[in-house]
Amino acid sequence: MTRCRLCGSEALASVVDLGATPPCESFLAADQLDMPEPAYPLHLRICTDCWLAQIPPLITPEETFKEYAYFSSYSTSWVEHARTFVADAVQRVGLDTEGSDAFVVEVASNDGYLLRHVVDRGIRCLGIEPSVNVGATARDAGVPTLTEFLSPDTGSAVRAEHGPADLVVANNVYAHIPDVVGFTQGLRALVADDGWVSIEVQHLLTLIEENQYDTIYHEHFQYYTVASATRALASGGLTLVDAELLPTHGGSIRLWARPTEVAGEPSQRVADVLDREKAAGLQELSGYTEFSARVAKVRRDLLRFLIKAAERGETVVGYGAPGKGNTLLNHCGIRPDLLPYTVDRNPYKHGRFTPGTRIPILPPEQIAADRPDYVLVLPWNLRAELVEQLSFVHDWGGRLVFPIPELSIAEAAS
Repeated sequence: MTRCRLCGSEALASVVDLGATPPCESFLAADQLDMPEPAYPLHLRICTDCWLAQIPPLITPEETFKEYAYFSSYSTSWVEHARTFVADAVQRVGLDTEGSDAFVVEVASNDGYLLRHVVDRGIRCLGIEPSVNVGATARDAGVPTLTEFLSPDTGSAVRAEHGPADLVVANNVYAHIPDVVGFTQGLRALVADDGWVSIEVQHLLTLIEENQYDTIYHEHFQYYTVASATRALASGGLTLVDAELLPTHGGSIRLWARPTEVAGEPSQRVADVLDREKAAGLQELSGYTEFSARVAKVRRDLLRFLIKAAERGETVVGYGAPGKGNTLLNHCGIRPDLLPYTVDRNPYKHGRFTPGTRIPILPPEQIAADRPDYVLVLPWNLRAELVEQLSFVHDWGGRLVFPIPELSIAEAAS
């Protein structure tokens, strides 16, 4: 990667180099364990002209998303987050106005976890989801879903068939597309000329401040501040009008945008977040220089804990098999000798193995059967939810381990 994918600048500076890892969602079947496994560099850089953080586009979205292992509905808190969002958006955009024929489109709609709440309200909607398997699950649940990637042409075709969307939702996808400009143009093609676009994406501010380096993986091509997102939206004819700071995924931003012609002035919240980003040094290179050293400390601390636990004869198993967990496991070089297995609620992953590290993925019930001394929680961003789900670990004195933002060991909730 020699040029910024947003502004074309060659002024790219290194933020952190995590070596080479396999794609984080490329879970292995048992018959693949003796086969070669591709790995790609995972090196985050920052454009010092537009301040978009990015990694090289070494894999294509088609390789990752045609058959996808992530189903949003397996996270209780995420489904609740979606329900609350829909309720608030209906009020904000006026989707339930009497006599209206409101239309909502969600891009990267996954298994219908969000649009099912729109369907329940009797509002016309459509999901655009590239993954064949999760899109089929959405349709089975009664959520109309088109199996496609969003592009300007796709957006125009949907608009021609269904009409313009009063609200376009794009949650946790704006980082997943290497063609930022084309994707944004697709959003503009979908949305009505007086409509709204809502985007949720991880906030680079919290990624840097909270050592959330495991959220850097090949599916995420770029990492946004409000400043860089404003420029990205403008590339497709959209203007940022409001921004909300969210706790999801360890710290996200919800960006509300409208077609530039009707946008008006941005809210005070936009100015407030921009000021916070500037104060953190994210519009100058000095704001990124210490991140690599802090990442190295996370790795050392986790390995030290696992090695000492093994030497004491204590058992440590994992909980969850998220994409972020595979970045962490590969960067730390953790293998089954230190983590004999992890578990996951998603049956799709059962009997498979983590990419690169080849750790078996089992059903959650295995933890209660084995009663380990420690459970390493890989989806640390769901800490509150998982402390409750794993309360049974307290029964035998087990403890939960969270690796990010720094190693912490907690009693399971009783």
